[in-house]
Amino acid sequence: MNIDRLLRKNIRSLRGYSAREIPCRVKLDANESPYGFPSFLEPLSRVRTNQYPDPEARELRRWAARRWRVRIGRILPGNGSDELISYLITTFGGPVLFPVPTFSMYGITAQALGEEAVAVPLDDTFDLDTERMLRAVRKHRPKLVFLSSPNNPTGNSFSTERILGIVRASRGIVVIDEAYQPFSGSGGLLRLLDESENVTIMRTLSKVGFAALRVGFLIGREDVIEAVNRVRLPFNVSALSQAVAVEAMKNFSEVRKAVGMIRRERETLFRELQGTGGVTPYPSEANFILFKVGNAHAVHERLLSKGVLVRYMGPALKDCLRVTVGTPEDNRIFLDALRDAVATRGVR
Repeated sequence: MNIDRLLRKNIRSLRGYSAREIPCRVKLDANESPYGFPSFLEPLSRVRTNQYPDPEARELRRWAARRWRVRIGRILPGNGSDELISYLITTFGGPVLFPVPTFSMYGITAQALGEEAVAVPLDDTFDLDTERMLRAVRKHRPKLVFLSSPNNPTGNSFSTERILGIVRASRGIVVIDEAYQPFSGSGGLLRLLDESENVTIMRTLSKVGFAALRVGFLIGREDVIEAVNRVRLPFNVSALSQAVAVEAMKNFSEVRKAVGMIRRERETLFRELQGTGGVTPYPSEANFILFKVGNAHAVHERLLSKGVLVRYMGPALKDCLRVTVGTPEDNRIFLDALRDAVATRGVR
């Protein structure tokens, strides 16, 4: 049987998100926190594994609402931000507009759901190209605009004024994905929920030490949350994830300490990269650093041969690699391996 004949047309050309597990000594490719929180695991002993989880995640929503100082009706938890992106596109449809390069799941999910995906290049400083974005908004009239700020993989936050320009011009919903906000030093753009009726925010616990939970949050107007909740799968956030996520919210001061260590280590790593010949790092407000290097593919392979895994950006960002900020020891191993790689004959 020819399975391709049975595929929907939009799936035939779709390339899925690549999340391969590659054996390595130091894993710095996935923007995970190097710090975990074993003390938060104790509540798992009270979870009744023979029963379904709270379908409304009420306690988790209460603590999230308290954490971000919004009404509980403005919170919808999801099985990671990926699920919430899928729910948004399922609920509202397309066209779906986003700048590139950015988080690939906006485009992948839009295509998988048969919606038009409109990608607009960033400008030379990795900021939003206002003229091109506004032209795309007028031409395509997107129902959803996704803006990741700080942006993955570039690491920078978009100009607030440029974001506001797109918000004002859009008749659809502008989703500001703040997955990396804790590392930016700013309070984010939650205030826009009260200032602009078409803004929705996404947050996550994945980047601050709880990637294994797969817990993300949609924060928006009650009518938007109610609409998206109609397509939500039942029991979408497991009881185990809810229990640990609640403890994370209760003990966010501990999470904040780990975030602070990552931010300090990011600045140290950035300075070391600046001082490494043949390497050009880009300023970052996330928990990773994008850097340019001659023959990035060869450098990536050389690093991997030494057990150090970073992300090769391919044609999306020519001659660029992205490294997650790890522990001081992880970063030292990475820097030693990188300096050896760029000094290797034929790599520069």
